[in-house]
Amino acid sequence: MSIDTILVISIVSAAVILALILWRMHYKGLITHEEEPKLPKVVDKNIECCGEHDVCEAETLLTLTEEIIYYSDEELDTYRGRQEDEYSDSEIEEFRDVLLTLQQHEVSGWLKSLNLRRIEMPFQVKEEALMMVEEFRWARRENREAKRLKD
Repeated sequence: MSIDTILVISIVSAAVILALILWRMHYKGLITHEEEPKLPKVVDKNIECCGEHDVCEAETLLTLTEEIIYYSDEELDTYRGRQEDEYSDSEIEEFRDVLLTLQQHEVSGWLKSLNLRRIEMPFQVKEEALMMVEEFRWARRENREAKRLKD
């Protein structure tokens, strides 16, 4: 192998490694675009499904849209890129305070919003939020079943 071939392989390898590092930093939120658009404020979602989707957006934690909806929680953007176990007690309370202001049908939307904003919430608050989502799902199933039996 000639020295030129070794040099080209080394440069390409270094470029690939650098690209992977930059991609990972962007994914973790350590690098952001300066021109990120201003995002919309809270949109009050109706508790009932609209019937336009195969999966009810009010019940799923899957992100079916790229639209980010803020729930008066813009201050949480400062935690982008943090891990769920890297929060102090006061920071955990910031998340809990937002969670406690939400109506039950808004919790899954808030979790989706945090996911789209690449904010990993503290695991203690995540557990509480997931319990609320599950309670909401259960109540909706019970309501649908009661309505079906009534009709």
